[in-house]
Amino acid sequence: MSFLRRRSGQPAGPDFDVLAMDPGDWPGDFGAAMMTGPDGSCQGIFLRYDLFGGRGPAMFIGNLPEGSPARDTGDNVPFEVRQLLAALENDEPVEFVSAEDFPVMLGDDLLIVKKVKVSEERVFCAQFGRSDGVQVTIASWDRPISDDLYQLLKPLPADMFHQG
Repeated sequence: MSFLRRRSGQPAGPDFDVLAMDPGDWPGDFGAAMMTGPDGSCQGIFLRYDLFGGRGPAMFIGNLPEGSPARDTGDNVPFEVRQLLAALENDEPVEFVSAEDFPVMLGDDLLIVKKVKVSEERVFCAQFGRSDGVQVTIASWDRPISDDLYQLLKPLPADMFHQG
């Protein structure tokens, strides 16, 4: 999968490509945030897609490198699920229910996607690991994640993620 390779050279933000849907293809609002470590290193990029006219996000996509503290939540509820619920001002407790691996074909390549089920039934979540060790998590509100979504993911330009 060519889009899963590590970039060479000195990137402007994280030292990995950030996979997401192109914000120009999204009909609602889009936001991005970078989680930095104490040493200034990038510990994750989070993308928020809002279809609800400012009433809350429809989807969060996280790109977390190896070693990111957000990857180990301790309770198996992905960080992106908690961020999605917090953005929706949903403070109901959420718990991990189950996880199951599913194969998804991307052209001639096979992607193994882990579908994570949590106690909040309106949340849909899927995760996959990239060849460069970055974990991608998609958390969606009230919209199942279809296999077609993975076809839409592509690297975003590094200059979108300047710290400022």
